[in-house]
Amino acid sequence: MFRSVSARQLWRQRCTTPSRGPGEGAPPNPQDLHNALRPAAHQLFKKLKDEQLWRLAEAVESKGRWDCGCVRLPWEARAGKQGSPPHVLLCRLYRWPDLRQASELKRLNQCENFWRKSREGTSICCNPYHFSRLAAPVVEPRAPGSCRGAPRSALPEGFTTKSAGGTQSNIRGRNDTTLSRSSTKEGYWCKLAYWEHRTRVGRLYSVTEPTVHIFHDLPKGSGFCLGFLGSESRSEVVRRTRMKIGQGLTLSYEQDGVWVYNRSEHPIFINSPTLAPVATRGPAVHKLLPGYSVKVFDSEQALSGYPVVGDGPCDPRSVRISFAKGWGSCYSRQFITSCPCWLEVLLSIP
Repeated sequence: MFRSVSARQLWRQRCTTPSRGPGEGAPPNPQDLHNALRPAAHQLFKKLKDEQLWRLAEAVESKGRWDCGCVRLPWEARAGKQGSPPHVLLCRLYRWPDLRQASELKRLNQCENFWRKSREGTSICCNPYHFSRLAAPVVEPRAPGSCRGAPRSALPEGFTTKSAGGTQSNIRGRNDTTLSRSSTKEGYWCKLAYWEHRTRVGRLYSVTEPTVHIFHDLPKGSGFCLGFLGSESRSEVVRRTRMKIGQGLTLSYEQDGVWVYNRSEHPIFINSPTLAPVATRGPAVHKLLPGYSVKVFDSEQALSGYPVVGDGPCDPRSVRISFAKGWGSCYSRQFITSCPCWLEVLLSIP
């Protein structure tokens, strides 16, 4: 009984509280939203058992900081024609009030329904934090004249990087596939390199599981923890940016390519060869808001060939992600090496 009451109290509190930020939408009037969704939510809660209701309360209270498991509800596809499916209703209630239909959502692969399709008469997971919102690849708009004098490559010619251990290494050339050739035998599909400006901090992190979390601080979780990586000299700008990483992002290798889900409370900025428009001159930088997912590497497009953008050194299987700070022609930072904290994803998928 205590658990049921707590879940309902949490629901009422969340309905009358403005949203956290632009990534998860802000209703114009929280009370109107509360009144509109109240009857349907009450009917849904009546169908949940106490254990499932409490699990839902934990998921909402933690705001996805740790996985509370699936919130399962018996569901028939025919019932969806009479109103919003339960997962859409709860995603509107707790995360995106402006959500319109299920096709705008992407189920995350920690959900059991990701691995098996729901059949007629089976249960469906309605945990709102087992979903992300699909983001169409959008390049930051270029202001008139902003490209004048802008660099034509993501990195200056002849640029040399320095790791935290003091080892000098040249940026891989555009045709260097050493990592791709050796990775299949070693069993990983990508390696991660964390950078602060021009300095790589820590060692390369090999990823063998289909999904990996990259975060600064996470109460319950496993993956690549950037908070554990120390550096002898770290500027105040880097320290402030590191604090914004929070829950970070999830990187997943799926059937159609590689996806990124932004779990933090701040935007991340992405540059990838298969996200770049054909006519783009210079690096195309895509802004991904909190709570959204985007496919950062398209396997089908990679097989059919894609343009290598820019004149300078680059790796056609490298994805670069900056935390909280953008770069490129629309920003004061022209190169990603000017960003305080960024991640290099070295793909090795065939």
